[in-house]
Formats: sequence, structure tokens, C-alpha cells
Amino acid sequence: MGGVERVGDTDAAPGVAPGGTADPAGNAPHAGEPRPTTVLIADDQALLRGSFRVLIDAAPGLTTVGEAADGARAVDLARRERPDVVLMDVRMPEVDGIEATRRICADPDLAGVRILMLTMFDLDTYVYAALRAGAGGFLLKDAAPAELLDAIRVVAAGDGLLAPSVTRRLIAEFARAPEVPASPRAELDGVTQRERDVLVLIARGLSNAEIGARLHLSHGTVKTHVGHLLRKLGARDRAQLVIIAYEGGVVTAAQR
Repeated sequence: MGGVERVGDTDAAPGVAPGGTADPAGNAPHAGEPRPTTVLIADDQALLRGSFRVLIDAAPGLTTVGEAADGARAVDLARRERPDVVLMDVRMPEVDGIEATRRICADPDLAGVRILMLTMFDLDTYVYAALRAGAGGFLLKDAAPAELLDAIRVVAAGDGLLAPSVTRRLIAEFARAPEVPASPRAELDGVTQRERDVLVLIARGLSNAEIGARLHLSHGTVKTHVGHLLRKLGARDRAQLVIIAYEGGVVTAAQR
């Protein structure tokens, strides 16, 4: 697959180490003992679930907390275990991975749970639907083991993660779609002009470095603007900012 790229900025909650979560009882991790990143595996194939579990449990700083064979069970276990990351298959019986992702991301009690989608199918429709539902990352099942482990850590830290071509494909999806009237988003009213400039360039697929060069801003200033956009627009990651920019009319396919 050729690697992954990080998108977005990390905003760890106070008292929570990057990649970890607060103790359910409210106890902070012991000094020098970072809390392991917890992972829930949701896949309808038992052999794959078992393989993922062995791989994850053998990796430093990672541990599994459960397995689910369908989306409904994944949602139930996410509510019970509060994992840092759910490794979610797209195609599962009864409730599929996209609907399970939508339910998890819509639950305010699960705001700290991140979703990493896995699929055998490199299709635009799945990518768009998964990211629109709130997934923080998207990888194919043929990713190398080290790549998968890195993806879990990146998503757990609060960064969005996509295969290198996904952001460009996401933009292309809008370019192919018929023009529709933009849906007004009240959140955009609170965005400053400079933040809007950054949002436009994010929607055009530019990296932070490219945005900084285009707007003559330092890397740190661009990251600050991206962080403000994520918070103001209620977006989980950079890919969702692209969706918001197009759906809110900040950018249209014709302006690409």
C-alpha cells in the first residue's frame, strides 16, 4: 500500500498521555508506566480477529480488550470497554462497520473512542461513507503488520490517518458529483477569515507545509489554525474538514 500519512493535530485531554486514556476509576497512570493503548477488534472472520489480536497483544504499548463479529456487538463492547481504538471491518452482518462507526461517533459518552476502518475493498464509496460517519482512519487489509500497528497508534493519538491517495480521491469524489446547493453550517460563522483561507487550502488537498508556504505562515501557526478549525467545526480530523468545506459551500468542485 505504500505507507500512510497523518492528518490533523493532536489535542490530548488533560491528564491523558498521548495514545492512552484516563483510568475508568479516575486514577492517573503511574509515573514511568504509560497506559497501553486499548484496541477493540470488530471483524466477522474469526481467523482475522485472532490474527489481529496476536499481532496487537505482542506489540509494545498495545493491548486488545475484546472482539466483535458484527457491528451491533462492536457498539455494545465499545460502550462497555471504552477502547482507545476500534479496528472496524466495513462489511459485517446485520449492522455493518459504517453504521457501527456512525453510532459510536454519535454517542457523546464515546467521544474519546477512535475508529480505524479496515476493508479488502479500495472503493471511493466506502472511503467517503466511512469518513463521513466519523472514522479517524482507513486502511486496506493487505497493509503490512508494522503499518497496521503504526496506524493504530496514530489514530489513538487523535490524528487522522489515511492511505496516501485517499484525500485526493475524496476531493475527486466531490468533483465527480453533480453540483448541489450548499448546506448552510452555522459553525462556519465562527470561523475567522484566516481560518477560512486555511480551510480552503485543506479542501484542495494541501499539506500544512504547503499551506504555510502559500499563506506565508509558520508551520506552528498553520497547526494552530487547523486545531481551531477542528474544534470550531466539530471535525475529528482533516478529512472531515474537507467534507465540511465542500458541503458548506466554502469550496466547490469548480474551484479546485
